[in-house]
Amino acid sequence: MSDQKYSPKEAMIFSQRVAQMSKALWKAVEKDWQQWIKPYDLNINEHHILWISYHLQGATISDIAKFGVMHVSTAFNFSKKLEEREYLRFYKKDDDRRNTYVEVTEAGEKLLLEMNMNYYDSKHDILEGSLPIKDLYGKFPEFLEVMSVVRNIYGEDFMEIFERGFEKIKESYDDSTGEMIAIGPTKSNEEVKKMVSSAEEN
Repeated sequence: MSDQKYSPKEAMIFSQRVAQMSKALWKAVEKDWQQWIKPYDLNINEHHILWISYHLQGATISDIAKFGVMHVSTAFNFSKKLEEREYLRFYKKDDDRRNTYVEVTEAGEKLLLEMNMNYYDSKHDILEGSLPIKDLYGKFPEFLEVMSVVRNIYGEDFMEIFERGFEKIKESYDDSTGEMIAIGPTKSNEEVKKMVSSAEEN
């Protein structure tokens, strides 16, 4: 600490500013997230686990804990609840009997699709709060400096899965119509239409 290039005053102001802003932002994010997933009888941890499992396609419980920023026991317990509801499946690999892997079942994939299709059925204060910036600059905030801080704390592999999930979301929409056309790399448009119909009927 002897070669630090900042004063105690700068450190305190920066740390407290980040803490206070993060708490205020999380409060709004948590509310938006809970309202979105409430009709599906999921909590935030369960939805996050489903989302991570879907995009990682063969995640271990440790992977889910790491990328979901949660304790391993939390990841395991909520994954078990999702398994009981037949949204996740636990399995072992022949060449790796030590680790437990999870994958999203067809029912879990249908649930994720339905939730994405009904995203706008609930209010999103974070989205609304960002619209003035979108109107002014033509794009939503990208949080590049915040992403850099997160990368320095959690590492490059954390950011890789973070970005991979959003790339898959981008691929799931038709830019010309704005409609969802796919939810996974193996799904054709016809398969997606059938899943949408099935989700709507249920």
